[in-house]
Amino acid sequence: MMALDFAWVGLGGGLGSVLRWAIGRMVGERYHGGFPLATFLINVSGAFVIGYLSVLIGVDWRDRYSTAIIAAVLTGGLGGYTTFSSMQLDAVKLAATAPRRALFYLLLSVGLGLAAAALGAELASWQG
Repeated sequence: MMALDFAWVGLGGGLGSVLRWAIGRMVGERYHGGFPLATFLINVSGAFVIGYLSVLIGVDWRDRYSTAIIAAVLTGGLGGYTTFSSMQLDAVKLAATAPRRALFYLLLSVGLGLAAAALGAELASWQG
């Protein structure tokens, strides 16, 4: 590892985190329901994009930290954009008042996240 590798991950992570914050804020300003919609949309869209780009770029998951583009975009950018920890916190908060909704949220997040990643990968495969 070189210092430049850290810089690429940091730059991508910073940009991804700012994008997550901006989208979360925009959704939060418009939606005030009892479902953590912003985190859900961010994680599912991030799963789609990482599935798509990993196939498009040709990422080998046994060596997925090898290039600057992978470090900046996949590890940094999408790692900063998506948020597993916020999803867990949202579920804990929901469980206090609506345990079934919390379970639904977790199952839907994971299920649609997997489907979105698969769809993104399949789309990139079709495009060649």
